[in-house]
Amino acid sequence: MKQLIAAILEKHIPLKKNKIEELIEIPKDARLGDYAFPCFSLAGILKKIPQNIAADLIKKIKLPNSLERIESAGPYINFFINRNLLAAKVITQVLKEKSQYGSSDLGKGKTIVIDMSSPNIAKPFGIGHLRSTIIGNSISKICSFSGFKTIKINYPGDWGTPFGKIIAGYKEFGNPLELEKNPLKHLYEIYVKVSKEESYEEKGKEWFRKLESGDKEAMKLWAKFRELSLKDFEKIYNILGISFDEISGESFYNNKMGKTIIKLEKKKLLEKSNDALIVNLEKYGLGVCLIKKTDGTTLYATRDLTAAIDRYKRYTFFKMFYEVGGEQKLHFKQIFKVLELMGYKWAKNCYHVDHGLYLDKDGKKFSTRKGKTIFMEDILNETIEIAKQEILKREKISGKELEERAHAIAISAILYGDLSNFRSNDMIFDIERFLSFEGDTGPYLLYTYARARSILKKANYSSSKYSSPNEITNIEKRLIFKISQFPETVHKAYLSFAPNLIANYSYDLAKTFNEFYHSSQVIGSKNEKFKLVIVDSFSQILKNALSLLGINVIERM
Repeated sequence: MKQLIAAILEKHIPLKKNKIEELIEIPKDARLGDYAFPCFSLAGILKKIPQNIAADLIKKIKLPNSLERIESAGPYINFFINRNLLAAKVITQVLKEKSQYGSSDLGKGKTIVIDMSSPNIAKPFGIGHLRSTIIGNSISKICSFSGFKTIKINYPGDWGTPFGKIIAGYKEFGNPLELEKNPLKHLYEIYVKVSKEESYEEKGKEWFRKLESGDKEAMKLWAKFRELSLKDFEKIYNILGISFDEISGESFYNNKMGKTIIKLEKKKLLEKSNDALIVNLEKYGLGVCLIKKTDGTTLYATRDLTAAIDRYKRYTFFKMFYEVGGEQKLHFKQIFKVLELMGYKWAKNCYHVDHGLYLDKDGKKFSTRKGKTIFMEDILNETIEIAKQEILKREKISGKELEERAHAIAISAILYGDLSNFRSNDMIFDIERFLSFEGDTGPYLLYTYARARSILKKANYSSSKYSSPNEITNIEKRLIFKISQFPETVHKAYLSFAPNLIANYSYDLAKTFNEFYHSSQVIGSKNEKFKLVIVDSFSQILKNALSLLGINVIERM
């Protein structure tokens, strides 16, 4: 419709069609039209005030069948879509395409690689890694829905001096039984203990040197820690319903970094600084990228450079996203610049998709609770238990049905609680607010979906073809128009790596449906068949939208 309006306006104003499309807005108040064109940009060109330009233009525009009317309101031209044509086109398309409505072939034949989650081995799954997991998963779904082949890579932090420290500590006071029973808690206790003692700095470096050189004892312990950690992480991924196409880790590139260093040398990018090897990026305002430490061990940068080169060889990606916290901005700017200087043209297609911090209710960093380490599995299970209590306040159920509903509600609360915020912003992690059945929350959206499906069930509705009603009310038109905006919302979310656009759309769609639900009777009404088709179309699009957030709908709350 934007294209049609742009084509109409192009005949009468000195702007190109694509520029007109960029300027067209959707008014917040539906009484001001479905679309609006602001005339401010024409004032300087036409030497008239915007109000007069708008008034003059509506006299020149011939009203097409696709529009009900055109009005000027101050400096704006407001366009009202023909509600009958809108309803016929949108609902027919939704009924036909169902779960594919809103999808596209934009990325046909192209691959997007997403580096996400990446928790640290031998440490608790951090709440910060939860953000990377949730956001990365949603971006992957949005890309897939847009026609791309997506490769989700979980790249655990499983290499470096900290692992040398853990090995040194485990050798002295590790407990094999505790390791099998609670691997992450036991290893983390060891890490905390050795981090407090300076003597373990040198011991850690020594054991890491052994790791990098392939020492059998070091490798055996490291492999055990890694295996047990990944098993523990898998419990969290299963609760969240998230899987990966590849789980590699920094260690995968231990024996591949030599080629990267040789290439850096050939490109004359390496410099010595206090016996360390660096790439000097100061002239680009990016400081110094450390490639090899004075003791000969490698760093994140060396491994990330090697990983990026390897991934392009294996996947020939169209784009590669790193969904990692905002505190790593400089690191990725350095990595992308070094790759560019190495001659890799695809470096410009690598993006750091950053996220902000989780904050506690007091606005402080959500990293400890009363001095204790937070284990993500505990938070997820606690949220599910709270969801059970909320369900039992409303209905007496038990067993499998209670478990399934509580799980769906809890996960919707956490996922939507995060994804409804713009990823780069810090956000308050407030489970009680996330779990509310009212307001801008995941459970509210699940409840609205269940309400819609309940109406269809009571009416014994079965999917049918669109048939023109006697009339279409304003609220019905608004709901259909909101449904029609889903494909454009998906496209915008892809372009800006912004799942919050899908989340916010879902909430607006649900609010509009509830206005429709409260404003008129559905079952037994004069236009019952038409209204049921609207309810069906709404529930399908809400389901489509929530699926892009990783949220599964349920038929009953």
